Amino acid sequence: MTKRILMFIAITSMFAIVHAFAESGCKDGKFVGSYTRVDGPNDVFGNGSVIHQFFYNLTLNADGSAQQSWTGNLDYPLNSGTGSPQDIGSWTCRSDGRLVVTLLSAVYLPATPGPGLPLPDLSLASALRVTMLLTVDDNNTLTRIQARVRTYAASADPTDPAAGTLGPLVTRVVTYKRFVASDTDLNLP
Repeated sequence: MTKRILMFIAITSMFAIVHAFAESGCKDGKFVGSYTRVDGPNDVFGNGSVIHQFFYNLTLNADGSAQQSWTGNLDYPLNSGTGSPQDIGSWTCRSDGRLVVTLLSAVYLPATPGPGLPLPDLSLASALRVTMLLTVDDNNTLTRIQARVRTYAASADPTDPAAGTLGPLVTRVVTYKRFVASDTDLNLP
């Protein structure tokens, strides 16, 4: 009888451990929401004259869509170029509990005035397909452990995952923290 009870406890424990392991990472869906990560401080012109603190905002929606924006995109765009106001894409949960996010964005460079272009403007230079691998550390923290960019000419189709030029694997770790609503400021005098 004791052996049966011990066997029952052992089997039940194994199922509980397997179930807990299966719910780790992104499998429980509790990571869906908005996250930020600080990018900087940045020396905008490389000479110390303008230092700005930018941030990324990554939003993961329950339907599998994703958006990311960077506050540096509209900082001096006519002088230094810019990117898409908001990158769009999707996310999926891998079997190992890690999160894959793929985003499409565009790069615009300054265009100088000339025939047919009387004022300075911006022109599409390239498109980017950014793929990131993130760990879901807890319900409020995502850590990017790998990223890779595929660059497309302005005339190419950035939705083609086999086209363009694949850049090097980036293994610089960055952390995204959930952006949480708070009424603290409303309660101050």
